[in-house]
Amino acid sequence: MIYIIRHGQTELNNRKVLQGRSNYPLNESGVRQAEEAAKRLEEAGVSFDRVFTSPLIRAAETARIVGRGVEAVTDERLIEMDYGPYEGMDLQALTPEVITFFSDFQHNPAPDGMEQLDHVVERAGRFVEDLRQYEGESILISTHAIAMKGILEYLTPDSHGAYWSKYIGNCWIYTFENAGGTFSVPALMPV
Repeated sequence: MIYIIRHGQTELNNRKVLQGRSNYPLNESGVRQAEEAAKRLEEAGVSFDRVFTSPLIRAAETARIVGRGVEAVTDERLIEMDYGPYEGMDLQALTPEVITFFSDFQHNPAPDGMEQLDHVVERAGRFVEDLRQYEGESILISTHAIAMKGILEYLTPDSHGAYWSKYIGNCWIYTFENAGGTFSVPALMPV
């Protein structure tokens, strides 16, 4: 089984700032969220053969806590979306072009300077395809909301962009299987 987790809360999440590739650590709440996720997985009998993480510190810290001693491999393809000039924007005071983009991810391209969603899906897909070699292993992937949605979109092409507008909270976990040469449809673990 493969487990994809969004990192725990950071101070920028708490302040409702478009964080993107800003490299902030987990705050106290984020550490607690990761510890609670680790406990839920341990109580469910889950242990990991491999752990992969985004290079950003908040994802790496989450991987360390939830991975419980399994050394994490950093993979650039798991990094958060590049928000370009919109990085650090107050989510409660968005510019008109960002509001348009956020209102319908499926039909509105990202504003100039921001990474396009099809690129997020493409790099996420290349990462997922590399997981085929670990069939039958238990794997943790620690990443970010939009990068995670890119993985979910790749795994579920019939969703037609539905994951872009779904909320994914800090330390929420989706699972999918890698068996018989195919990946299963992802499912949200109860929180």
